[in-house]
Amino acid sequence: MRDLWLISDTHFRHSNILKFTDGATGKLVRGDRFKDVDEMDEYMIERWNSVVKTGDIVYHLGDVLMGDKEWFKKNWPRLNGSKRLVVGNHDDIKFLAGGGFFQKIVESRDFREMGLLLTHRPAHPSQMWNYKKDCAMANVHGHIHQNPSPEGPYINVSVEAIDYTPVHIDTVAQQSKELLNV
Repeated sequence: MRDLWLISDTHFRHSNILKFTDGATGKLVRGDRFKDVDEMDEYMIERWNSVVKTGDIVYHLGDVLMGDKEWFKKNWPRLNGSKRLVVGNHDDIKFLAGGGFFQKIVESRDFREMGLLLTHRPAHPSQMWNYKKDCAMANVHGHIHQNPSPEGPYINVSVEAIDYTPVHIDTVAQQSKELLNV
């Protein structure tokens, strides 16, 4: 059986992200954890492969890469699973689509049967309604990194919020049920 995993905002090869600070605390977001971009990228590959198996599916909710495309071409195949992309604001769609890195590339994806809407940025509440089931949906998103999600049925899967490890969709579906009180 194939498992389905979710992750966002890896920002592979993005050395400047190591300099970003949290506005609330003033602490480095990633820089206090990783000495350089190589260590960061290797850690994310290790965490990914610790849970994702070869036949699994991974939905990456955007902002995959911000840097060396040659490194990416060589190292992306090291990540287990079939990958699907929900496009993020920093993604080079032409490069990512043209390279065959993803099985599918979409702007959003809903799993109506689980009450989940996958997007890169937190969605507007009007987008989170499943008319077929006449019920609300939880929005699984990235984009905001370590920051808390907006109030309401939102679940952040940015790497900083999930210890750099893809999250199983069943775990997220359970969180969704708790958020929606169903």
